[in-house]
Amino acid sequence: MQQTTCNTIFIEEAEILSQQGFENGQFVLRVHAPKCAKTAQAGQFAHLQCDPQRLMRRPLSIMRVSVTEGWVEFLYKTVGEGTQLLSQRKVGDTLSMMGPIGQPFTLDAKRPKALLLGGGVGIPPMVCLSETISQQHPTIQPLVFMGSEIPFPFERAASNMPVKGLSADVSDGFPLLESWGIPSRLASMQGFEGVYQGYITDLARDWLNALSDEEKNQVTVYACGPTPMLKAVAALAKEFDLPCQVSLEEYMACAVGGCAGCVVKVTTDQGEAMKRVCVDGPVFDATTVFG
Repeated sequence: MQQTTCNTIFIEEAEILSQQGFENGQFVLRVHAPKCAKTAQAGQFAHLQCDPQRLMRRPLSIMRVSVTEGWVEFLYKTVGEGTQLLSQRKVGDTLSMMGPIGQPFTLDAKRPKALLLGGGVGIPPMVCLSETISQQHPTIQPLVFMGSEIPFPFERAASNMPVKGLSADVSDGFPLLESWGIPSRLASMQGFEGVYQGYITDLARDWLNALSDEEKNQVTVYACGPTPMLKAVAALAKEFDLPCQVSLEEYMACAVGGCAGCVVKVTTDQGEAMKRVCVDGPVFDATTVFG
């Protein structure tokens, strides 16, 4: 697979169109940023100034875009002063925004079964990739599993799209994905009704074990979430001999490759190297990061 190189980063005064709050300090933010929306790809992110009083920007993964209407949507969780200030911004306010930034996911038409795994604030890139597939890649068949240890930032609903290998009590999915014709299921350790009781990788293993060898040979794994989850996903992909792309989550200062504050060690053809998550990633081949 050839990875797309993305070099154009726009700076825009993005107007807030909506800001919807969910439990446990989760918010879905939609802004008018037509330059970013026009070129954004699944797996990329934007760097937002949360408040005029806070010069340090925050990286947020892109969840949805509309090229025709010029908006970009993000899911974020309040974890510090910056995101707390962002959550207080109102419709009509403007935010200085840089984006889109980073290397996106690369779809492989030769392996048409796409398994998308999103955990916590790693959910947005999976939504973006799902929408990309539904709009632009009719031959690819996505299946989305999402995990969270706090209430999900959307209203869960029972799916009417069966998934091989899963018991009937694992019924809930993300209605937005289902409206695009994409089956989804949810995983958590919190005992939510209709949700798989366990880790997202356990849910994925149940599905993979139900596939024939021929079907397994058609699967590619795409994942975003906290590092322990991504390590487990990489191990699962290695166990089943599946190609796997992961989007890493790292703290960033400049987000354009200048400060080298977000470097990770990766394996290349020339040996080990330090790569910047912001511009060399955030999407990497899982084997180069986790072995």
